[in-house]
Amino acid sequence: MNRIAFAILAHPDDAEFLCAGTLARLKKEHGWTIHIATMTPGDCGSAEHPPEEIARIRRGEGKAAAEAIGATYHCLEERDLRVIYNEPALEKVVRLINAVRPQVVFTHSPDDYHLDHEQTSKIVRAATFAAPIPNFLHNRHLHPPLDHIPHLFYCDPLEGNDAFGNPIPASFRIDISSVIVDKARMLECHESQRAWLRKHHGVDNLIDSMKAWSATQGKSAGVAFAEGFRQHLGHSYPKTNILAELLG
Repeated sequence: MNRIAFAILAHPDDAEFLCAGTLARLKKEHGWTIHIATMTPGDCGSAEHPPEEIARIRRGEGKAAAEAIGATYHCLEERDLRVIYNEPALEKVVRLINAVRPQVVFTHSPDDYHLDHEQTSKIVRAATFAAPIPNFLHNRHLHPPLDHIPHLFYCDPLEGNDAFGNPIPASFRIDISSVIVDKARMLECHESQRAWLRKHHGVDNLIDSMKAWSATQGKSAGVAFAEGFRQHLGHSYPKTNILAELLG
C-alpha cells in the first residue's frame, strides 16, 4: 500500500523549519509519498515586492523546496494574517485531504507565536475529523471521503514557546541527523525570505536558526539534530505513534 504523509502549515518555509526532516526520512527510508501544503502563498512576506509578486515568488520557492525531497507542493490560497477558521477554509482543507488521502497529517502547534499558525492548527484539526464524514460535503464531494481519521501530529511551535514565552515541550522527538542536509537544502530554496526575516523578525540566517533549534531538540533526545512533535490523541483519532514505530 502506498502510504502518504501530508504537512499542512500556514506559510511557505514553515514545513522546512518544523517537520521537513521527518518528511525526508519517511520518503528516503520507507518510500512514503510526501505532500506539503501552505494555507497562504506568503503574500505579506516582502518589503520590496507587492503582494501578488511575492506570492508568485514564494509559491515557486515552496514548489522547489518540496521537489528537493521528491514531494508535491499545494497552496490553499488564503492570505497572510487573514487565515481564519471558517467554513470556506475548512472545506478547502477537507477537499485537499480527501484528494491526497494521507495516513499521517502534520500541522502547527495549537499554541504558537503567530495567529496564522494557530488558526491553521484549528482548521487542520477539524478537517482531519471531517474528512471521513460523507455528510460534511453532502453531494459536493470532489473525492470520496477518507476511510478513517488519519494520524495527526502537531509540530513544535517556533522556538518551542507559546505567545507568552512559556515552553511547550515535545512529547517525543524524531532523530533527523541523517537528513539535516536535506532539510537545509529545502530551506535554502526560500531565498526571498532571508531579506524579509532580517527586516521584520531580526533573523539573519535561516539555515543557522533552523540548525540551532534542531540541535536543541537533538540534545534533548541524545542525538545531533531532532524535530519535536505532539500527537493528537482525542476520541476517535488513532492512538498508535506511527512515527516512533517507523523512525525510532
